Amino acid sequence: MRHAMHNGGHGRGFGHGRGFGGRHGHGGGDDGRRSRRRMFDSGELRLVLLRLIADEPRHGYDLIRRIEELAGGAYAPSPGVIYPTLTLLDDMGQIAAQQSEGAKKLFAITPDGAAELDANKDIVDALLARLAEVGEERQRTDGGSVRRAMGNLRQVLLNRLGDRDIDEAKLHEVVALIDEAAQKIERL
Repeated sequence: MRHAMHNGGHGRGFGHGRGFGGRHGHGGGDDGRRSRRRMFDSGELRLVLLRLIADEPRHGYDLIRRIEELAGGAYAPSPGVIYPTLTLLDDMGQIAAQQSEGAKKLFAITPDGAAELDANKDIVDALLARLAEVGEERQRTDGGSVRRAMGNLRQVLLNRLGDRDIDEAKLHEVVALIDEAAQKIERL
């Protein structure tokens, strides 16, 4: 594990600023919307989950949905990341499963978990601010009109480039137009 564990196994000193990698990455996914960079390292994710569970008892999919809401839909952690982290928090005594309806485990924070949050308040605040920033960035860059225009360009390219009669000169002309548009947008 990358981070030192102090005080009987309760994580302290989690790293800052890693994971998201600036303004462009979003967490794993193969749907084309997300890059391969991670939003959080494991210590940071534990703190975010603790904070959300401290707000109210939650189950795994509720945590995934809440993080996605906080990130404006730009990031949603996978169940393969959330559930092992919940198990770790439970093993560390920072959360505990409660009785709930159905098969889903509902987790609540324990006194040890609350102490962990208090000890890392500044880090937790920064992590939640990072999620909000990701959501704001997505709203600025992923507006409906931009998506519509990109979809329109994609469809035209698929139709035109799928045409068997397109010659190499026309193909180079299409590439030049796309490059020119990209350069103009970059200069805005």
